[in-house]
Amino acid sequence: MKEQENYRESFDFNIALIGFMGVGKSTVAASLSRMFGMKTVEMDQAIAERERMSIPEIFETYGEEYFRERETELLMELECEKSTVISCGGGVPLRECNVDRMKKNGYVVLLTASPEVILSRVSLGNDRPVLKGRKNAGAIAQLMEERRERYEKAADIVIDTDGKDVLQICAELAQKLKSIKRVKNNV
Repeated sequence: MKEQENYRESFDFNIALIGFMGVGKSTVAASLSRMFGMKTVEMDQAIAERERMSIPEIFETYGEEYFRERETELLMELECEKSTVISCGGGVPLRECNVDRMKKNGYVVLLTASPEVILSRVSLGNDRPVLKGRKNAGAIAQLMEERRERYEKAADIVIDTDGKDVLQICAELAQKLKSIKRVKNNV
């Protein structure tokens, strides 16, 4: 597989991918998993499977706060994992306790994209309850701005995904992780 040719090492820590919906967390998580032989946890998918309903159904039936509690519970379980790529839902880093849990045995990587790119990526689906009735670049930009400070505060690494393919993003992420790990180990 071409993706694995340039990467022989794996990471013995977790990589938590955060960011607004549509920035590419799931795609990057799958690629990192293949490149480095790491496990992958798609938080939204795991919660939907446990609850036996879709994310929009969970929001409608139980509310957003119930869903956010399920995210926190899942992160608590993942604290014991190693070498796992965690693709977080967009709201995960909005809770300080979630950020603490992600950082316990790994690094938090913020993926970013412009509101226009995000809109193009999420425009066809109806599985984004936070965007219900607000699926336009202006509303996305506003919501992104509301979350920006929390996202940036949580992040150990920031990567802009605009105009890059998944291999470029993963290569940049791997390089930054190696650098940050060296700095952390030398301090």
